[in-house]
Amino acid sequence: MNELARRQSHFRHCHRFFFDEFRRRTRSFSSSSSHLNRSIINDHPDSWVLVEENASSRTVLLNRPSFLNALNAPMMKKLHKLYESWEHNPNVGFVVMKGNGNAFSAGGDLVAMLDNIKKGNIEGTKEIFWRAYKFIYLVHTYLKPNVAILNGIAMGGGAGVSVPGTFRIVTDKTVFATPETLVGFHTDGGASFYLSHLPGHLGEYLGLTADRLNGAEMMACGLATHYSHSKNVGLLEQHLKNLVADDTYVLGTFLQKYTDHFDYLDDNSVLKRMEMVNKCFSKHTVEEIIDALESEAARTHDGWCFWVLKRLKYASPLSLKVTLRSIREGRFQTLDQCLIREYRMTIQGISGQISSDFTEGVRARMIDKDFAPKWDPPSLKHVSQDMVDQYFSPLSAREPELDLPVKEEEAVAEN
Repeated sequence: MNELARRQSHFRHCHRFFFDEFRRRTRSFSSSSSHLNRSIINDHPDSWVLVEENASSRTVLLNRPSFLNALNAPMMKKLHKLYESWEHNPNVGFVVMKGNGNAFSAGGDLVAMLDNIKKGNIEGTKEIFWRAYKFIYLVHTYLKPNVAILNGIAMGGGAGVSVPGTFRIVTDKTVFATPETLVGFHTDGGASFYLSHLPGHLGEYLGLTADRLNGAEMMACGLATHYSHSKNVGLLEQHLKNLVADDTYVLGTFLQKYTDHFDYLDDNSVLKRMEMVNKCFSKHTVEEIIDALESEAARTHDGWCFWVLKRLKYASPLSLKVTLRSIREGRFQTLDQCLIREYRMTIQGISGQISSDFTEGVRARMIDKDFAPKWDPPSLKHVSQDMVDQYFSPLSAREPELDLPVKEEEAVAEN
């Protein structure tokens, strides 16, 4: 039970830090980004995405550190425009993306989304997802190598715009999670694709519990491609600026030379519990997963099982069922198919026609911070199959589907 108490304390501390930090302004900026910060450090839209031209590359800085670089529609619009302009530019060999401050990106701007919905501007919230999903697909199919430096928080949409890219550099400060079930949503931004391709049933575990991974764990399970100690990131960035390259192999070889060996996994890492994860999270339904965990908890008195059960019982019951099905379907789909399906699910989630869990979850965690959401339906037994099926149904004739310019270069999902 000592481990259970430790993990509960760590959970409360980390999540209160995350959500408090999201709302409050901070003046802490990473030293490696200081040269890009001198010109504009404010919350004006023109400063939210900054660009530096280098020898044969472009460096993009996500620059909303006061909000952990949460992504909104103007940012996604600018990112998409920049990346499209560079894709066929002979003077640009590769692209680097990083975040200012304590985060790469904490994901979509949930507070802005909720504000739009409350004001009756649901189209504004739709636009954020529409632009984000289209940009994620552009990153995935980009004709030039791209590098994401995840030196800090990379959650939700922040993972979405980085994981599908060519290279992901993580550090000892990296914190990854897909926390959507805690706010009454579903793992989106391509998460049903990349989570479903993780070893064993780790993807189901991460998607349902919203547990975090550190940089070493991301390397070990394949979410990241390279590791750097945070103290060496500035030097690595300087080397990248001076590099002249437009070839994935050359850039990959360079990164291998200038990055570090990743740290050993902590004894409490979930990756050292994969036998238990696979045993429980391979079950067909959420109810069966919980039953399996309860059986293991009764048999072993393992504090980890109790901790996982507490996470699952806190999350939105509807979100749990929708997320499990989404990840399972993602195993047999390409990224574009996952994004199109996830967009349908997103429209259902933000419309409130099936449930108001999304607005209630954001209220409880991001606005009032009472951490006591009133889910509707309130329990798994109240979630009908029709409710789940509706999330996956095609949109109405009045609602445009997400259209993606499928390229021949797109990687086909491995079954």
